[in-house]
Amino acid sequence: MDNKPKRIFKNSKPINLKQMKKITLCSLMAVMLLIAATKVNAQTAPNYFVGKWDVLLKGTPNGDAHIKFNIADSVGHLKGTLRDTVENKDVAVTSIVQEGDKITLNFTIQSYDVNLTLAKKDEDHATGSLMGMFDAVADRIKK
Repeated sequence: MDNKPKRIFKNSKPINLKQMKKITLCSLMAVMLLIAATKVNAQTAPNYFVGKWDVLLKGTPNGDAHIKFNIADSVGHLKGTLRDTVENKDVAVTSIVQEGDKITLNFTIQSYDVNLTLAKKDEDHATGSLMGMFDAVADRIKK
């Protein structure tokens, strides 16, 4: 192998093998640092729906009703509970499906399996429907 310095571009100064390794190593480290910074930033962004919500269900057979939800992020998966005010107990949300700024909560309340779909309206409000039949307005509960 020839240790004579080589020109990378036609009018550039010659670069020896040591300089080439140093440039390659620095470039590789810069790329790795950029990837790591991007991953850290992606993991720290909070999920919009995580937190406590007061949801007003309009026009149900029993009139307008409020349900309070608590949605938490458990190792990258959403889980939640709601407060059943009739039976005065917390009920686990069976499943949560999120697609972008839209979320669907599936749960059982008063022996009925129901779903609630909400879409982000602004930073502290969401709108949607219960079972596609009853309008829902959600307000984030702030501490």
